[in-house]
Amino acid sequence: MPDDDLQILSCEWETHQDQLASIRFKVFVEEQRVPKEMEIDEDDPHALHFLILDISNNLPIATGRLLDNGHIGRMAVIKGYRHRKVGSKLLSAIMNEARKRNMSKVFLNAQTSAVGFYEKNGFTAYGKEFMDAGIPHIKMTLTL
Repeated sequence: MPDDDLQILSCEWETHQDQLASIRFKVFVEEQRVPKEMEIDEDDPHALHFLILDISNNLPIATGRLLDNGHIGRMAVIKGYRHRKVGSKLLSAIMNEARKRNMSKVFLNAQTSAVGFYEKNGFTAYGKEFMDAGIPHIKMTLTL
């Protein structure tokens, strides 16, 4: 997908909650059957959120968040935009912000189906597989 069709924003939950939540509900609640009460949590108001808009039709298409401790989470890309480098652009924006904040490493809990994506972006898996919201995950880390 051409970069000039995408706008990547870093934003606060308070100002962009509707767009951020709409992406996460489509991906996690509707597609992956995560219970809706688990999707929004106590970290959302304090996290730095990232939002990608397809500016050709003003659609919110991807989101993720970065916590102060280097935890990347809630990465989600709307189905029609997957395998078009949107996720890599989102992850790159998050990692660049972590570098600006002088974080020495970032980490995440990857769904096992997404491990290859994160490995291509430099992450390394560690520990044992575990279940979260009924979905198998593994911890991954990247030294910046």
